[in-house]
Amino acid sequence: MFSTHTGEIAALGVSVCWTLSALFFQKAGDKIGSLSVNIIRLSMAFVFLGITTLFTRGLFLPTDASLHQWIWLGLSGIIGFFLGDLFLFKSYSVIGSRTAALIMSFAPMLTAIIGWFFLDEKLTGLNILAIVISLTGIVIAIANKKMRLNIPLKGFLLAFGGAAGQALGIILSKKGMGDYDPVAATQIRAIFGLISFVALITFLGRWGKIREAARHKSGMRSVMIGSFFGPFIGVALSLFAIQQTKTGIASTLMALVPIFIIWPSAVMFNEKIKPQHVIGAIISIIGVSLFFL
Repeated sequence: MFSTHTGEIAALGVSVCWTLSALFFQKAGDKIGSLSVNIIRLSMAFVFLGITTLFTRGLFLPTDASLHQWIWLGLSGIIGFFLGDLFLFKSYSVIGSRTAALIMSFAPMLTAIIGWFFLDEKLTGLNILAIVISLTGIVIAIANKKMRLNIPLKGFLLAFGGAAGQALGIILSKKGMGDYDPVAATQIRAIFGLISFVALITFLGRWGKIREAARHKSGMRSVMIGSFFGPFIGVALSLFAIQQTKTGIASTLMALVPIFIIWPSAVMFNEKIKPQHVIGAIISIIGVSLFFL
């Protein structure tokens, strides 16, 4: 039974990994800053991925990738690992990982909408209904009784930027990866994301902050745990999942983070769980699931 659903199982594992990485990256970001977290976690992921492919493929670097794969996976890394995660990690410090994860539920819908415009994939009436239901769930979770935004607009826009980056990153990864090794493909994405952050930090003159962050023991411990479950295991599993099953099904299962993160975030950050958070998250996930029936 399980052997015929490896893609779906992998996608479910992605949700678990991304839940853990979101929690630990928020914890690290509170201590050393989101920009430091981004470049350190990608550096760690690059090493983790290289060691893995050295054992599985005999190559530390993805030197066997084609130009086509380098171009499209590189673009995916810049948009997903750099721009998308830059926005997402900053949103953690503004609205917290739980609310950010809920807004990230937009990602599967954005994936389909982008595919509609750029890949000529049509949206059906059921698809549109699913979008409305999902948006309703998100609104319930983040709005007050007067239906006004109950979180800072800046935080919402940052998390939404993270969702858009993830959506476009998935499409570019699908186009570039083909049947290439998912772990090596993730390393290509990490390389381009890392180069982008190096350029940004150099431009901003923030290397002193990065060195200071690297000496923060508890912050580095949180980054290491988050890096293991996020850009290493989680992203590699996500690429494996979209290889083994339909992108829509994989995206649906990957969108379960808002459900998984409710209780752990309450424990780790003493965040109060309100009924609207639970109801909104459930409605949002129902909408996402309907979208891919």
